[in-house]
This record gives sequence, C-alpha cells and structure tokens, in this order.
Amino acid sequence: MFRVGLTGGIGSGKSAAAGYFRELGIHVVDADWAARVVVQPGRPALEQIARHFGTNVLLENGELDRAQLRALVFDHDEERAWLEKLLHPLIREEIITSLEQSFSSYAILESPLLIESGQYQLVDRICVVDLPESLQLERASSRDENHPEQIRKIMAAQLNRQDRLAKADDVLDNSIGLTELRSQVQALHQKYLQLAKS
Repeated sequence: MFRVGLTGGIGSGKSAAAGYFRELGIHVVDADWAARVVVQPGRPALEQIARHFGTNVLLENGELDRAQLRALVFDHDEERAWLEKLLHPLIREEIITSLEQSFSSYAILESPLLIESGQYQLVDRICVVDLPESLQLERASSRDENHPEQIRKIMAAQLNRQDRLAKADDVLDNSIGLTELRSQVQALHQKYLQLAKS
C-alpha cells in the first residue's frame, strides 16, 4: 500500500487538502482523530492524564477538556513532553490499524506533527501544505477564534516552515485560496495514482 503523509502547520489548510483527497475516493487517516480516540472515557490514557494533571482537565461528562489541557502543556515544556511520551505510541498504534484497513489506490495520513512525532516513518512520501507564516497566523486566529499569542505558541511547538519544507517530497501552496488548492490536489492525485501502480 502506497502511503502519503500530509502535513502543515496550524491554519495551513491541511484539513481542506485532506477533504479534497477524500472527495477523490482516497482513504484518509486523520492523526487528530486517532489522538481523540486514545483519550476517550474508559481508555487508560485518560485516567493517567487525569491522575497527572488533576480532574480539572475533565469536562462534566467525563471527556477530556482539550482546551484546558492545551493551555497547561503549551506553557510548560516538561508537561508537554510527559503528555507526548504517553500519547504518541498509542496514537501510532491507532494510525497503523487504520492505515492497514485502507480500501483505496493509496492512503493519506493527515498529521500536524507528522515529522515531529516520527509518524513520517509510516509513509512513502511527505506532502506539505504551505503558506507564509503571517497568513498562517491570520487564518488560524480567525478560524479557531484563538488569541494570536496562543496560535504563536502552537506554531512554536511545531516544526518551523523552512525545516518542514526541507522534508517535503511534494508541496501544496495554499497562499492563494481553496480553489487553487483543490486543483493542486487533483494534479497530485494523478501523480500518486501512478506512483501507487509502480
């Protein structure tokens, strides 16, 4: 099974690109989805997180309060490291299982931390959705209604633009808009179909 890792910083348009691949009938595994699955109520990871950070990281219904947890870990590197050490292996297992169930000509692994987490080892090529950091900040702030400072912290925790591009086999330029992004995805789709055959 030919696999492509799709990545990009926060606000890059990675999810939009993944959606266009889905429209073309391609199986997309979303690492963020896998990250949500492993912390569902009843899963051991959620119990460990609540024990470590306290029950204030849980919502009234017992689910993880992701915003609360994000605020705690992005201000403390050692806490983020603890969380990543717990979750990354579990997320990886979930991703592998889902990739193995792929039904299309090739599969996409959509992951904001594809390179940082080592998930790139699960794919044959890396496709980066790219745009200038100023535009990334603007789009992420308006989309998530987050304060620009919070977005900057998230961006700082992710691989910087230059290093991400250096790892890319393919680049989708999302600086113009979604119509242009869609046509670039369609062109890459044809390329990936050929690569999957060979």
